Amino acid sequence: MLKTFILIFWIFIFFPAFSVDASPATIRKVFEYIDDRYAEPVNPSLIYTKTLDQMKKNFPGKVVMEDLGAGALRISCREKTMDFRISGRDQVSNVRQMETVIRNCIPDDALKRMRKSQFNDEQVVLDMLLGSLDPHSGFMTAEMYRLLNTGMQGRFGGIGAEITVQNDVITVVSPIDDTPAFFAGIKPGDQIIKIDDVPTRGMTAWEAVKKIRGPENTRVRLAIVRKPATKPKQFTITRAIINIKTVKYKLYDDHIGYVRLSSFQEKTADDLKKALGEMEQKAGPLKGLLLDMRNNPGGLLDQAIKVSDHFLKSGVIVSTRGRSRFFENRARARNRGDEPAYPVVILVNEGTASAAEIVSGALQDNRRAIVLGTQTFGKGSVQTILPLDDGSAVKLTTAKYYTPNGRVVHENGIGPDVLVGKTQGFREKDLNNYLKGNLAELKKKIKVRKDKDLKVEKEMQLQAGLQLLRNAIAQGNLQKGLQAFNPPRAL
Repeated sequence: MLKTFILIFWIFIFFPAFSVDASPATIRKVFEYIDDRYAEPVNPSLIYTKTLDQMKKNFPGKVVMEDLGAGALRISCREKTMDFRISGRDQVSNVRQMETVIRNCIPDDALKRMRKSQFNDEQVVLDMLLGSLDPHSGFMTAEMYRLLNTGMQGRFGGIGAEITVQNDVITVVSPIDDTPAFFAGIKPGDQIIKIDDVPTRGMTAWEAVKKIRGPENTRVRLAIVRKPATKPKQFTITRAIINIKTVKYKLYDDHIGYVRLSSFQEKTADDLKKALGEMEQKAGPLKGLLLDMRNNPGGLLDQAIKVSDHFLKSGVIVSTRGRSRFFENRARARNRGDEPAYPVVILVNEGTASAAEIVSGALQDNRRAIVLGTQTFGKGSVQTILPLDDGSAVKLTTAKYYTPNGRVVHENGIGPDVLVGKTQGFREKDLNNYLKGNLAELKKKIKVRKDKDLKVEKEMQLQAGLQLLRNAIAQGNLQKGLQAFNPPRAL
């Protein structure tokens, strides 16, 4: 069974290295998936040249590549010269040649790190080749695949943070509420430059996962750079078993409900419905709902659809479009007859991503909710986990998603109806700016404010959302409530 996720890497519990060589059948299947299901047409030859270009960037001055024409390359590194002839059909031969290049060209300490993390040499090659396609595609060992499924069920060990790779540095997307990372003060945009004194530059996200995870009650040391500062801050965090509660709620005296959605896991939609029912049991029918999805990094696509459907009687929720017919789909709301009629205000910020953007866009375009806050992250691509016969898997970008009105979310994000706050930190388009080499422009855009300012902004967004709901209740209509609303401007 294929599993479709819209996610960013999570920190999992410790697992051992997986050292079985990738078989020819596995290699062929990986390229079959790329050829049939990747979101855009791909020339296999370009995958190899892009991977070699990335090696040159990661290890400047150590790898020299000369194009000999007709698919032939000459690679020089560490006083060795190798000819690499890219075959149009024999991907097994290509991967074996890449393995030889990697063994000879990647510095010993970096290759040793990769081997110790989870990959053997061929798996390193496959992961690098897949990673050349986009920041979210990659290779997963059998143990990674198993633990991904464990994590999506809402229980895993580690520090509790979503991470990605930016500028070859492990970067925090968001800490998970009420986890060791959250309580330690880890922030979105934090750059993890060392893990237990080991530099992270050039690490894959999975390598970082391997180093950060560990047994419960053990400690991990992180050196973190928080822009605009350049001097790293040291954090020592005690690992824990993370039980994710994706839904929290509170009830205000005037029958306004507040629900915090921290991510989208297997039971999120059911837990949301339960939370709304419990509030109405305590206080009677709700008059309005504040749905807080700030710093929600996403999760399962089907849960985003179910959460959206809970509030909609009809209309499109989201469209996913890929190159393959397998990934052309349009999800529609079903009229169950029990959809709530009260007004909804959604809180978002630059940490709101993927599945959370689906819900925000669906309710916004269907005029079912007002979105308040700042521009969202802009992760509008769908990753599908495609299993391989040996128990490993490929995580491949197979589609992009669109809001009901046809807006492209990828790299754009969801713009709020009511702007409260200042967008800061990095977003999806910054990952691609890096891949395109626009580093100077990227550095100019990333500015992180003081914690005090962020706390003030967060409270202002909450109070503005409550006031907007109260206006809507008084006016008897969400749009009329918006017209009568004067949002705060000064921060």
